This record gives sequence, structure tokens and C-alpha cells, in this order.
Amino acid sequence: MPLDVTVERLIPLPPATVAAYAMDWRHDCEWTRGIRTAALTREADTGGFGVGAEVTRTARFLGRSFSYVLRVARHDPPTVLDLVCVAGPMPMRVTFTFEPTQSGTFARIRVRGGPRLVGPLMARRVRAALIADLRALEARLTR
Repeated sequence: MPLDVTVERLIPLPPATVAAYAMDWRHDCEWTRGIRTAALTREADTGGFGVGAEVTRTARFLGRSFSYVLRVARHDPPTVLDLVCVAGPMPMRVTFTFEPTQSGTFARIRVRGGPRLVGPLMARRVRAALIADLRALEARLTR
């Protein structure tokens, strides 16, 4: 059974503020747990960051270091950023959504992975990392 983990957090800021920071690959290392480096390695066909752009990340997770490439499949600021892994040790899709609420922004991260990421232990570890990511995002933006 493939991995499918979603975490959510209410951040007391407008979606435009939260999404502008979270969707900017240049901030990945600042709030995304385990990311050591992130670089725009392919621009979108229209230039810059958008659909078709690729970000290469190096990360450390479960004691292992690895690199992977995420391609932007959907980029609709300030509501959705959908990334698909096109190179790396495992198939993966990461979707960020930002919904307005009366209290701020309902931020959500969903990670889906192929059969190699199966198991309740892996799901718990991914969930814990994503919860920490959203906490770090909020802390960065509200201090």
C-alpha cells in the first residue's frame, strides 16, 4: 500500500503571506525539516519558478542523505503548489495547499509515495516530520 500522509495547521496570517514564503524554493532549508540544500535546476518554460520548473534538493531523513528532483506540476499562488519527484531514490508527490479562514490560513501538506515507502512506521515518521515543518513555517512567519 502506498504512503499517503496529510498534515494541517492553522497559521494566523493571510494566505498570500504564508504561500509566498512556503512556495519559494529559496526558503526550503529554513523551514522544511531535513532539507540541507535546494536549487532551481530548471526554469519553467515561461522562465523562473512555475509549472515545469525543477528544484533539486539534498536531504537527510532516517539517518540517510540523498538528493532528489521535484518538478512543479501545478503552481496556483496563493492556494496550491504540487510537486512530483522526477529523480531520486523513491517516487513521491508533495502538495501544499493554503486556504483562507477568518483566523488566517489553513496550511496543508500532503505527501504520497510509491510502494517502496510502505508501512506504518514510515507513515509515522513522515507525519512527524511534516508536523514539525508546519510548526517551523508558522514560527518563521510569526516571529
